[in-house]
This record gives sequence, structure tokens and C-alpha cells, in this order.
Amino acid sequence: MSKNFLQIHPNDNILAALQDMKKDYVVDFEGKSFPLKNNVTAKHKFALQDFKVGDPILMYGALIGKAVKPIAQGESITIENVVHASSDYNVGEQQSHWVAPDISKWKNSTFNGYHRADGSVGTANHWLVIPMVFCENRNVNVLRTTLLNALGYETAQDYIIDTEVLVSIYKKGASTDDLMAAPIIKTAEDIKQNRTFPNVDGIKFLTHDGGCGCDRGDSDTLCNLLAGYITNPNVAGATILSLGCQNAEVKILEAAIAKRDPNFSKPLHILEQQKSKSERHFIEEAVKKTFLGLIEANKVKRQPAPLSKLVLGLECGGSDGFSGISANPALGYASDLIVALGGATVLSEFPELNGVEQELINRCETPENAEKFANIMRAYSAKAVSIGSGFENNPSPGNIKDGLITDAMKSAGAAKKGGTSLVQDVLDYTERVTKNGLNLLCTPGNDVESTTGLAGSGCNVIAFTTGLGTPTGNPVAPVIKMSSNNALSERMKDIIDFNTGTIITGEDTIQTKGEELLDYIIEVASGNIVPAAVRLEQNDFIPWKRGISL
Repeated sequence: MSKNFLQIHPNDNILAALQDMKKDYVVDFEGKSFPLKNNVTAKHKFALQDFKVGDPILMYGALIGKAVKPIAQGESITIENVVHASSDYNVGEQQSHWVAPDISKWKNSTFNGYHRADGSVGTANHWLVIPMVFCENRNVNVLRTTLLNALGYETAQDYIIDTEVLVSIYKKGASTDDLMAAPIIKTAEDIKQNRTFPNVDGIKFLTHDGGCGCDRGDSDTLCNLLAGYITNPNVAGATILSLGCQNAEVKILEAAIAKRDPNFSKPLHILEQQKSKSERHFIEEAVKKTFLGLIEANKVKRQPAPLSKLVLGLECGGSDGFSGISANPALGYASDLIVALGGATVLSEFPELNGVEQELINRCETPENAEKFANIMRAYSAKAVSIGSGFENNPSPGNIKDGLITDAMKSAGAAKKGGTSLVQDVLDYTERVTKNGLNLLCTPGNDVESTTGLAGSGCNVIAFTTGLGTPTGNPVAPVIKMSSNNALSERMKDIIDFNTGTIITGEDTIQTKGEELLDYIIEVASGNIVPAAVRLEQNDFIPWKRGISL
């Protein structure tokens, strides 16, 4: 890789700057020699040729925009001279052959996970407390306050001050010296070691603003999403709080659970407030039943599992101009390794696949999946247009500032997270992963809505690439945060777990980083490494609303 610039694909007619480059710097590339017409910041692109108005701009070998002004060779590609453009797509012949990477290194590898009755394996063991409707959020928060400290799960801070120690020894007649000498600081590790239920990794509280007053389709979708969380292999059981009159009815939730797992046997406690004697009785019953559920959850222990039980979510957010060169391709290589090992990976964020639809259609193993993907993409695009927007509005101000100036450019890099393997299944939002191999899952580009959907479809670990930095996490699936550049890894080391910036600077390749990433995923899946988002209790949960409020 050049130290200063890169042509990502041999058909590209623009180059990516890997370092800041000054005006008049002479670019020597494949027999061409020309000066830069202006300063080019790292992560941004410049013209390899002259462009007339309307000429196509190619990157990653794909159409990512069109010139709206004449652009001279060596001039920066910007939002002033280029607009979004993407290729049309149609269903034709499907690719039938894929060359898998060498997996001999991991032939006998396992991870230590929680084995479930349905054959899935969790990378964590959580208990959920879920409201069926936003009216129950307060009661959920009461349970949170009641349970977390008492059972040893309030560990988001580095330490807590336990004044109960002082109260206890004071009541026993402690002297001033005794009180001053008493240890009252407990670290997060101290708290974990003294948990009532050591095999339960966490109690997670999924508050939301849905369940009623909205389109009935959104209520059904919410029930399907919650069923996905309850049946996720990282979940041991759940306490459900229902008001009783909401659109998101308990019977819809129960049917959604049965559809996902006809032999569902996890402990599930459903309480309805409108049938309770009082709020106090309601909370008391919820606490007691949750405690009983935790007793059952604690009986499950980590045991070895084959890597084929990994279900890896592929996510990005706060992307930059290096994401599609380093972090996303490295994650894509790890995805290919997991697929070759018999596991499943899930590529989401359909607005960020705009412009690469044809490649993914061609990689679908069946015409049915190709048609489903094409239909979902067209319907999604049409919905966006109908409300006065469009996929072209996907890049955020931060994306644009750091080199991603069109949605198709962003998409071409984002799709690299899916590696090169064939697409085994295409899933609409909340549909469960049932096939090993690469899956496509329809979610929004919104980071939290997308990670929420990945866990709801069964992912037991999520890898999340970023170039700008984001603390996003998930309540049930550990989220591994990957930086695309060295500067971010150093600047936000408190939230970044894995750095791929060394691909940009030349110390590593996509392959070596992808292999290293798989080893890291195995350690996270086994509970040996705790990602920052888990340690910081970044329990982000936002269900996607596709309808309207009524």
C-alpha cells in the first residue's frame, strides 16, 4: 500500500489520500504524473483524470457519484463538484462458487458459551426485564433500582462507596477510629466477585416508547423484536411487565416466541398490572419472580462450543474515509472465516447498501433470496422518497467531513463488512437467523436501531466498525468496537477495543487483521475479554418504527 494514496479498485478513476497532501504534490501513479490542484486531507479523494459534467465517478469499482462541475486531474472530490449516483440493479444469474479462506488454524478451536435447549449457544447469560408498553417504563426503572445494587450488577462505574458498611458498624457501637478505618470502597471487580448469581452476566432493562398509540404493525413488530431478544441465545429468561390494555398484546408476544422456538422452555414471568391488587403488590411480585428466574439462570455454566455456533452481527457507525479501506474489509475477512467454519454472519443497514445491490444480488444463492433483497431495497427506497428524503441523504455531516461524500461511496465501503461469501438468506426486520453463512438483514442505517435489530434476529456477538468514534452498545450482545485509524484508537481508547489503523500505515494487511479479529471475537465470546461497551453498560435499545403514530 502506498504511504500517501491508494487506488482501491483497478477500475476506480479517483484516488484516496492516506495522509494529508499539499497542493502541487506530484502524484506518480501507473505512468501518470500530475500535481494536486489543492490541499487534500487524509481520507478524502482526488481525481485521477479530468471529468466533464455528468461523467461517472467510480470507487471500489462501483458508481458512487457524477460530476456536477468540471473536475481537473488532481482536484479534490467534494460535495460541491460531485453528487450521489448509483447503478440500477436486477435479478439475473446467481454466483455459485466461492473460494473460502484457509481455516486450518481454527480447525479444533472452540469458545466457552452457554448452551441452550434449542441448540444455540450464548456468549453471555442475561436476564431481561421488559415492558410491553411505555406505560410500564417507570415500573421497570423501579425494578432496576431495586435489583442492580442488591444483587451486584451496578458496575458501570470504576468503584462505588458502600455507606451501608458504616451504618452497620455504627449500629454495633463502632468508635470514631473504627469508622475511619473501615473499607467502604468497592471496585467493579469486587462487586462482580460478590454477586448473588455469579453465572448471570447481567440483568438488562429494555425500556422503550412503543407498544400503544402507534400503527398496529409497529406493535406487532415490537412484539416480534422482543420475542427475538427473549429467544436470543445470550438470554436465560425474562420478566415481562404488561399494563393490560395496550396494542402490543401478550398473546402476540407469546405467538412470536412460539414461532421462533416451538419448544421454548426458558423461564418467562409475565405480569399484568391491571390485574394486580396495587402497584406495590405488582412490583413485589415482579421482584420475587425475577429472583426465582435468576436462580434458574444461575444453573447454566459456560461450556466449550464449536465456532459454528457464532452468529456475528456486522455493523458500522461514525464511519470515515478509511472505514472502507481498513476496518470494514478486515471485518469482512473475519466474516468469511466464520462462514467457512460453519458459523453465521449478518450484514444489516440496507440504506448503506445502496449502489452495491447488484453485487449482493449476484451473490445470493437462490433467485428467491435475490428477489426478496431487491424488493425490500426498492420498497425501502420508495418509502424514503415518499416522505421527502432518499438514500442519498444517508451520509451524516461527520461522514462528509471525513471523506464519505455520497451514500453510494459510503455504501460501497460499508458492504465490505460482508466479505466475499455467498448470501445464504435475506431477512426482513425481526426475522430470525436460521441459516449458517452470510445473511442480509433489513435495518435502518441508524446505529442503535440497527444493532437493536441484529440482536433481535439472534446475533450473539456484534462487531462494530467506526472511524469517528461512538460508544454504541447493546443490552444482550457484546459489541466489539473497531477503529479504522490509529488516531481514533489512541484518542478514544476508553471505547475502542480493536484497531485496524495499522492497515492504513502498512504494518498489517486485511488478512492479518481479519485473522487477529477472529481470535479476539473468540475471546469475547468466551467471556475472557469484556468489550468497552459492555464494561461501560452501554445498553442501547431503540426499536425501529416503520409506521405512524395514531
